[in-house]
Amino acid sequence: MTKHTVLFELGCEELPPKSLKTLRDALKAETEKGLKDAGLNFTAIEAYAAPRRLALKIVDIDAAQADTQKRFDGPAVQAAYDAEGKPTKALEGFMRGQGITVDQLSTFQAGKVEKVCFLKDVKGQSIDALLPQILQTALDNLPIAKRMRSAASRTEFVRPVKWVVLLKDDQVVEASIQDHKTGNVTYGHRFHAPEAVVLAHANDYLTTLENAHVVADFEKRQATIQAQVKTLADEVNATAIVPADLLDEVTSLVEWPVALRATFEERYLAVPQEALITTMQDNQKYFCLINAEGKLQPYFITVSNIESKDPTQIIEGNEKVVRPRLSDAEFFFLQDQKQPLASRKEKLANMVFQAQLGTLWNKSERIAKLAVALSPITGANAADAEKAALLAKCDLTSELVGEFPELQGIAGTYYARLEGENNEVAEALGEQYLPKFAGDVLPQTKTGTTIALADRLDTLVGIFGIGQAPTGSKDPFALRRSAIGILRLIIENNLSTSLQHLIKLALAAYGDVLKDHDKTLTDAVVFLEGRYRAMYEDQGIAVDIIQSVQIISPTSPRDFNNGIKAVEQLVRSPYAKSLIESNKRIVNILKANPNFEQGVFNPELVTEEAEKNLYNAMNHILMKYEFLVSSDYISFLTDLTGLADPLDTFFKDVMVISDNPDLKTNRLRLLAQLRGLFTSVADVSVLQG
Repeated sequence: MTKHTVLFELGCEELPPKSLKTLRDALKAETEKGLKDAGLNFTAIEAYAAPRRLALKIVDIDAAQADTQKRFDGPAVQAAYDAEGKPTKALEGFMRGQGITVDQLSTFQAGKVEKVCFLKDVKGQSIDALLPQILQTALDNLPIAKRMRSAASRTEFVRPVKWVVLLKDDQVVEASIQDHKTGNVTYGHRFHAPEAVVLAHANDYLTTLENAHVVADFEKRQATIQAQVKTLADEVNATAIVPADLLDEVTSLVEWPVALRATFEERYLAVPQEALITTMQDNQKYFCLINAEGKLQPYFITVSNIESKDPTQIIEGNEKVVRPRLSDAEFFFLQDQKQPLASRKEKLANMVFQAQLGTLWNKSERIAKLAVALSPITGANAADAEKAALLAKCDLTSELVGEFPELQGIAGTYYARLEGENNEVAEALGEQYLPKFAGDVLPQTKTGTTIALADRLDTLVGIFGIGQAPTGSKDPFALRRSAIGILRLIIENNLSTSLQHLIKLALAAYGDVLKDHDKTLTDAVVFLEGRYRAMYEDQGIAVDIIQSVQIISPTSPRDFNNGIKAVEQLVRSPYAKSLIESNKRIVNILKANPNFEQGVFNPELVTEEAEKNLYNAMNHILMKYEFLVSSDYISFLTDLTGLADPLDTFFKDVMVISDNPDLKTNRLRLLAQLRGLFTSVADVSVLQG
């Protein structure tokens, strides 16, 4: 069948930059689906996107659908003909309905019944007939939150449509899409090449547009920006901060990228660099530059959508625009310093944390009390922890955080340093919010770890204490994320403590504010333990490994984590499968014989060599790990793999359910001891092998 190259371009007013890639990818996916549903084969679809256009190039697409044969079912053969072999009224009705004669009939087997049918040849439609509706349906299905109509058109899109191109090789596929007649005319850069551009062939699309100062290929445009930004940064011995989201947005704003480096006054570097970076990135879409130590430099890079004859004017214009924003940040920073952090507690006393749990100052006092109690666990200095806790929320009332909410904690760190606080206290003010998301870094200081833990525990216990635990998708205090943060803070800092102990400390800080301490303790611990699975699944740990540890309910997150690591190591052992199967067998035997007399295995009753060997191997492990600690979990489970062969031999050579009641009881006791050994770290029997 003949193959063609098809080009589709939808020209619009400037598309929303944050949605451009999503729209491009969705248009490609929807079109692929439409082509496949129509039975049209093609080699590939190349998708393009620029501020004023979405485009697709469909490579090696069939000229038409393949011819098919459609079957129309009639009555059963037995009911279709009479005794003389003539058509019955049922068959005549079927033929009349299909407009056919007897010689056009066929038969087919429908289960045990042979039926009459008509096989109609259906000629495949051409892509000229099919493509317009496939593309229109794809456009209708794009993920657009709010659509608009323009002029007299009743069709809707994210922005007003200006032109539509639909080419099959060098021929226009005539149709109407989005109420626009298709053609072979596109438009170049709004300023460099605003006149209409005729596309001679679908394969000429990218080259033709580049000659008209439009880089339609999103990835190529982005690579150009990255290369230009790097060159400009290298010239001043700096590195550009290029967040992926910002890079995508800037790429979506320009058709012909031209990166330019500008400067700002060095005096602004006295302002917290996070504030400067935030305002330049979020408000101006600039790329900031830092040195090898990560310190902000007095430069920024803007990406222009025009190749100016006098780029100095563009640079100066951007410098003029950014100066007031940096001045605002400087003003807020200087104003805040007129008031010590500690004095801001009065404003915190007027800011409600939660109606039943008091103000932010009440919370700060609870965190301070809890932080002191946690200090022996985290290794922090209690005085530093208490001071940091009392200062932790003070920057929420500052002018700088009011303007840049994302600087909460960071602003506090700067102000604490300026006031002469030691590094532990100052750093803790910013570290209290870590980790902010899955995979985020943890606090680096012991005081920061203490405050981060205390803050999350206070919120968790308080919300559970007033009966507002998360339900379904509702989690206004982000307790699920907070719970994983608590677990990570304990595990990754190797803290020796139980969840029950931590919750009790948090309850003590609340005192009489919370009424039912017992219920809150139970509910909060269950909630925290329930987050293990989500946390470890995110790390790629198999569900059965997580369940094997969960079943034995370790009270310490550190023990839980060590158990996970030990089981991970176990399942990689060549003896794992045999050991898991033997464990399942032990569980089944013990379940089938629940009423045997409990007690200690008596080696004097041993009658079989295999029984003796298993007991000796087990006893050796028991003596070696008389006092098992979680740091030994990996070596303990590794040693347990040494029981695989003795267990296999035992089950082959020894009749556990002996006719001799004493031997039966003794052997069941041996299996019960083994079962206890195998559930010291995890329940190996639930592993899949």
